[in-house]
Amino acid sequence: MKLMPGRLRTVAGRRRAVQAVVAACVLALLPSAWTHAAAADRLRTTADAPPAEVAVVFGAGLWNGRPTPYLARRLDAAAELYRMGKTKVVLVTGDNSRTEYDEPDAMRTYLTAHGVPADRIVSDYAGFDTWDSCVRAKEIFGVKRAVLISQGFHIRRAVALCGAAGVDAYGVGVDDEHDATWYYGGTREVFAAGKAALDATFKPEPRFLGPKEQGVSRALGALAD
Repeated sequence: MKLMPGRLRTVAGRRRAVQAVVAACVLALLPSAWTHAAAADRLRTTADAPPAEVAVVFGAGLWNGRPTPYLARRLDAAAELYRMGKTKVVLVTGDNSRTEYDEPDAMRTYLTAHGVPADRIVSDYAGFDTWDSCVRAKEIFGVKRAVLISQGFHIRRAVALCGAAGVDAYGVGVDDEHDATWYYGGTREVFAAGKAALDATFKPEPRFLGPKEQGVSRALGALAD
């Protein structure tokens, strides 16, 4: 059967539409591919994490002023690394944009209850997102090398962004039940990777930078005395 000109235009239009959709999907997934490549050889478990003076724990929300189960698992991993002697100081970075919402202090309270001395915990109250936390770790707290702790779906982006910010970073991705929150987090990462790629490329200043802080160097200096 011969195709009429109108039919040819329809077939060609459909083909172009399919090609456009495929191209859009490829472009959308490129940032995720970048985060996976950047972190490919830098993911560890608590058992084989390399020694680093500083562990960085990213905030993951509070329930009634206490760490969510997801955040608690991150903090458990940080406490384990400290007990194993693989890290000396824990930098907790999270949101304290409102007086009634204080992730870093809740994280500190949890860690001290699980055996990490208070003078080995340093708080970053302006870790509003992953890029801000990475930049502030380097520029404000002077962290040059660190083990980052987060969930598996987030840790690659954290390692990639901290690397872009100038931190020699390795990542520990903690295990979690694959519940609705886990699947939401994994889906969200596809979109968050796009912002991460833009942050790594254009390197915007954090929402709040502020003056340099000596918390990390002071804690490490006390160990050397």
